[in-house]
Amino acid sequence: MSSSHPGMGAIAVDGGFAFRVWAPNADAVSVVGDFNGWDDQAHPMEPEGNGNWYVEVPGAEHGQEYKLLLTNGEHTFFRIDPRAYAVTNSVGNGILYDHGRFDWEGDEQFETPGQHELVLYETHIGSFVDAADGPADLHDLTGKLDYLVGLGVNAIELMPLMEFAGDYSWGYNPAHIFAVEHTYGGPDALKAFVREAHRHGIAVVVDVVYNHFGPSDLSLWQFDGWSEDGKGGIYFYNDWRSETPWGDTRPDYGRQEVRDFILDNARMWLRDYHVDGLRLDMTPYMRHVDGFSGDIPEGWEMMRQVGELVRTDFPGRLTIAEDLHNDPWVTSTEEGGAALHAQWDNQFVHPVREVLTAPGDEHRSIPAVAKAVMHRYHHAFDRVVYTESHDEVANGKARITSEVQGHNPSGWDAQKMATLGAALVLTAPGMPMLFQGQEFLEDEWFRDTVPLDWERAWAFRDITQLFRDLVRMRRNLDGETAGLCGPTTSLVSLDDDANVIAYVRSTDDGQHVLVALNLTAHAVQREVELPGGRWRVRFNSDARRYSQLFGDHATPDLDVTDGTGLLDLGPYSCVVYLPEG
Repeated sequence: MSSSHPGMGAIAVDGGFAFRVWAPNADAVSVVGDFNGWDDQAHPMEPEGNGNWYVEVPGAEHGQEYKLLLTNGEHTFFRIDPRAYAVTNSVGNGILYDHGRFDWEGDEQFETPGQHELVLYETHIGSFVDAADGPADLHDLTGKLDYLVGLGVNAIELMPLMEFAGDYSWGYNPAHIFAVEHTYGGPDALKAFVREAHRHGIAVVVDVVYNHFGPSDLSLWQFDGWSEDGKGGIYFYNDWRSETPWGDTRPDYGRQEVRDFILDNARMWLRDYHVDGLRLDMTPYMRHVDGFSGDIPEGWEMMRQVGELVRTDFPGRLTIAEDLHNDPWVTSTEEGGAALHAQWDNQFVHPVREVLTAPGDEHRSIPAVAKAVMHRYHHAFDRVVYTESHDEVANGKARITSEVQGHNPSGWDAQKMATLGAALVLTAPGMPMLFQGQEFLEDEWFRDTVPLDWERAWAFRDITQLFRDLVRMRRNLDGETAGLCGPTTSLVSLDDDANVIAYVRSTDDGQHVLVALNLTAHAVQREVELPGGRWRVRFNSDARRYSQLFGDHATPDLDVTDGTGLLDLGPYSCVVYLPEG
C-alpha cells in the first residue's frame, strides 16, 4: 500500500483502507474498529503537517465499523469520521464503504433533461408510502417509480437524506452530511434508487443543507477539542456568525478546509451517486446571519463555488437554490453572481396561492397573477414555480384544497382551485414542481410521520388524469405543445374586471400555445387579440372526465377575425388552445 493516497476520510485502497482526517488541534489521533479489535494502540495516525492525520490499515474491509479516537491535552474522545459514507446511526459508528463496488452499468446512457424540459416532483422519502413498521425507505420509493412515470414527471427531488438524528425527520438537521440516512437504506439503497430512476427516465435531485449542520448528534461539534466562547470549534464560526435559527451551527465558510468539506460533499452526490442536481436549502442563511442582515461574504462565495463546481465538472447537471429573496444574482453567471442554475420563486408561489385561496372572486387580483406568470430572473427557466412544497403545506399552512374549503377539501371549490393552481404551474414559464400527493388532492398538511393517503389516488384518479394531461402538454410528449417549453411568454389578455388572463407561450421558431384562465365562479366570454385563424381547444380543465363535479362547459374553438377572437371559458377553468394551420 502506498503512503500517499489522496483524499479525505476512509479511502478504499488495494488491500485495505487509508484514513485521513483534519484535526489541527489534536495531540494524537488513532483509528479503531472491527479491523483491529477496537485497540486504540493498533493504528495511530501520523501528522502530515497541515492539520491532517493519516494512517493506512491493511486488511480493513468494506462494511466494518470504525471510529476515530482523538486526544487534546488530558482529554480523549471518540468521534465518527466527518466524512463517513455510512453510519450505524447518528450517534453510533462509522461504516467503511467503498464507492467502487457498486455496478452502475448502463447508467452512463442517462442524460439529465434540460431546464426547459424538467417537471419536478418533490418527495419526502419517509412519508411517501406507509411502511407500517417505521418510516418508508428508498426501496419503498423505488416501488413507486412506475406511478411517477405514469404521472409524467421526469425529475424527483428528494428532501434531505443525509444522516439525521432519530428515525423520523424532514431531513433539515443533518448530523453526518456524507452518510445516507440509515433508516432510508444507506448508500447502496440510494445508488440503486438513482439507477432505477434513470432506467425509468427520471432524473434525481438531492436536497442538501449547507447553511447549518445538526444541531444535534454532531460529531463535528468541537471535533478536535478546540473551540472559542463555548462554540462549535474548527468546522463552525466561533463568533456572532455562528447563530442560525437552528442553533449555533453555521459552518465557517472562511476556512479552506470547511469549504473543501462542503465542495467535496457536493461533488460526492454528483460523482458517486450519479444524481442530476442539488437543491441548496435556505441559501439566505449562508450569506446572512438572520437570512436578511449580518452579511457573511464568505457564504456567498461558498454558494458561487458550489455553482461553479457543478457547471464546470458536471455540465448538464443542476443547482437549485431555495432563496426566496427575488435576487437575480443567485442565478447570475456574471462576476459577483452565485452561478446557480435556478431558484424557487417566491414571486410566483405567494401571489398565486393568495389569489387561489382568496375569500371571494372580488379579492382575486389578475394583475398579481400576470406578474407571477411573467416574472423572470435572467431567462424563462431559471426559476422553479409551484403552489405546494414541504414548506407551503406544513407548520400551520395547509394544502390548497384545505385552505380553500377546510370543511370540504374535496368539494367543487377546492377541486377547482387546486386544478387552476396546477394549470398555472404547468403552463407558466419556469421549471414546474409538484409536491407529493398534490396530484390526487392530498388534504393532510405535511408531517414526516404521516404517510400519503394512497386511497385518494384511486378516489381522485380523474383529477390525477388532469395532472397527467397538463404534464404531458408541458413536456410536449405529443409533439403539439412545444410552445410550453419555449422561452417567450406574451400576455394577450389581462382583464381584472372579468378575472380573466390569457398568455401565449412560444418557441424561437414560432410554435405557439395559448393559455386562458377564468378565475370566477361563473362562465365568461371575453375578446382577446391574437393572430388570425383558428385556435383549437387542446385542453379544458372543466371537462367532466376530470371530475363528476365539473360542469363540462362547451368551450368552442377560437376563430380569430380582424385580430380578435372570443374566449368562452367555464367557471374557474383553464383552457389551452393550439393554432391550426
